[in-house]
Amino acid sequence: MFSEQELGGIVQQITQNYKNEELFYIKNGCCMPGRDCIIHIMLRLRQIMFPGYFDDEYLGRTVPEYFVGHNILKLYDDLLCQLKSAFIQVSQDDVHEEDIANKCVEICTKFFASLGDIQNMLLKDVEAAYNGDPAAKTKQEIIFCYPGLLAVFVYRIAHELYKMDVPLIPRIMSEYAHSHTGIDINPGAEIGEYFFIDHGTGVVIGETTIIGNNVKIYQGVTLGALSTRSGQLLRDIKRHPTIEDNVTIYSSASILGGETVIGKGSVIGGNAFITESVPPGTRVSVKNPELKFTEKTASLSINELFD
Repeated sequence: MFSEQELGGIVQQITQNYKNEELFYIKNGCCMPGRDCIIHIMLRLRQIMFPGYFDDEYLGRTVPEYFVGHNILKLYDDLLCQLKSAFIQVSQDDVHEEDIANKCVEICTKFFASLGDIQNMLLKDVEAAYNGDPAAKTKQEIIFCYPGLLAVFVYRIAHELYKMDVPLIPRIMSEYAHSHTGIDINPGAEIGEYFFIDHGTGVVIGETTIIGNNVKIYQGVTLGALSTRSGQLLRDIKRHPTIEDNVTIYSSASILGGETVIGKGSVIGGNAFITESVPPGTRVSVKNPELKFTEKTASLSINELFD
């Protein structure tokens, strides 16, 4: 165990860092937004969007008006509390809490009013997944099982809050999806209708990416920036690509740069590395490496090959 003097020295060093670093200053005695509460809100919203799939209640089929209204009223208060915590943490000292509270009420009301439109977008995403994946037996399977749809659901919820300049909360949501699916969609990306991510693991979609309608991407795709060495100087500058309508991007392709545009109807083959714009209707492929078999290898047995 530590001696009293040793422990005192450790405590002194850490608490001195508290005093010297503004990051540790919690404003107005208000806690940071609650990660668990935000995740709970998001998952309850999923129950509203897809009743009967992720809860034990069947009110969505028997008394849908009560089911939706009851849950929205509960979630409204929860979200409003988290919004206040988030805005207080990033606000200037001269901003009054009353002004923050009024702003949060406005955002919260606007957000819940958008849920019908978000649900319509998600139903189109389900349709895109079903039409785009011959392995899908039913749309119910896509809703209940597909990680790509979970990631897109979280994105569409988080993006709505991002558009209203809500701090912290959209990123908490997107990182939940990232940790559960391996799909990293920044809430700032703009993604159109009928979007489908097949398999999904390793997909990265950057903050200023713009994706049109009827776009399909596979696992390992990166829609990223050419360089982030300038750090915060690049904030609010478009640094991720634009993907136009009806584009398919196969596995492990990387498309980089804010000026890079993939034209309508293009197909990007697996492992492609693209930093320049591609005209509409283009098929981009990487030349396959040549396979060579020596005479000795060809004569080996299966067991010898794996020895």
